[in-house]
Amino acid sequence: MKALFIGGTGTISAAVVERLAKDPGWEVWLLNRGSRPAPAGARQIVADIGDEADVARKLDGLTFDTVCEFIGFRPGDVERDWRLFRGRTRQYIFTSSASAYHKPAAGYLITEGTSLANPYWQYSRDKIACEAFLMEKYREEGFPVTIVRPSHTYDRRHIPLGVHGKNGFWQVIRRMLDGKPVIIQGDGSSLWTLTYNTDFAAGYTGLMGSRHAIGEAFHITSDETLTWDQIYAAIADALGVELKPYHVASDYLAAAGKKYGYDFEGSLTGDKSVSVVFDNAKLKRAVPDMATAVPFHRGVRLALDYILAHPEECQKPDPDFDAWCDRVIAALEASKANI
Repeated sequence: MKALFIGGTGTISAAVVERLAKDPGWEVWLLNRGSRPAPAGARQIVADIGDEADVARKLDGLTFDTVCEFIGFRPGDVERDWRLFRGRTRQYIFTSSASAYHKPAAGYLITEGTSLANPYWQYSRDKIACEAFLMEKYREEGFPVTIVRPSHTYDRRHIPLGVHGKNGFWQVIRRMLDGKPVIIQGDGSSLWTLTYNTDFAAGYTGLMGSRHAIGEAFHITSDETLTWDQIYAAIADALGVELKPYHVASDYLAAAGKKYGYDFEGSLTGDKSVSVVFDNAKLKRAVPDMATAVPFHRGVRLALDYILAHPEECQKPDPDFDAWCDRVIAALEASKANI
């Protein structure tokens, strides 16, 4: 069987490509700009997916059993893919997002039947619009779409957090190592799900080539649910330091971060501040081998081992965010003293 990955080098897609490249039953192709080498055994089409005419020329005469889209974010992206791949693939898998599920949630338990609506985050609304277009093409002409909705997925190069700056997670880790308080949204008790990328890859590859997956949506997440305080505590445990949590309301963070370019309304109010627990029964019916092999207490240690050993690659200082955290905490402490 033959699979084409659009992208294929990101946090999620790289794990899928690596897993599939070891399967002798699959021939793996990547379509990307070629900035990173393809894994051993994979074939590469070097092109910018945004240049539709060039991509169409390079795809001439090629067909695939599955086309895997990981970098489609707006309706125009999937409309282009529909033009390029209709009649050229038996399955087109679109990577959407679990942040598309209704916010605020009507209930804590999320199934694939939970309504899609997110008034707080444009990213999620664009994913919803992509899904709507693809399902319309499935209903009208049988375009063979499968939709997957990952939640918060990480790998050995990333530490998943609720509140961080523009340079990512490292400054929060630095604050922990320096014994400084770290900001956690809300009161730290809301529920969240984190998925290591190799676990996601197990679920994703199980859907590839499956006729039962055509016209269906699946979220692919871990079965492990943690509070945000537990998540940060696990990180501190792996670092061997004391966690000093500082809880701040999400709407306060959204207002305080806006003029500094931090979109906490989208990433918190529209996603991480809402408790979610995923019912993975539908995926497990389709992929019986799906399981959580890397719980967070193991995954975070894998990540920190790599991150601490690769400072130039992974440790990006963010003094602006560090100073912003100090200002937020000082302002809230001052308001307490003035009451």
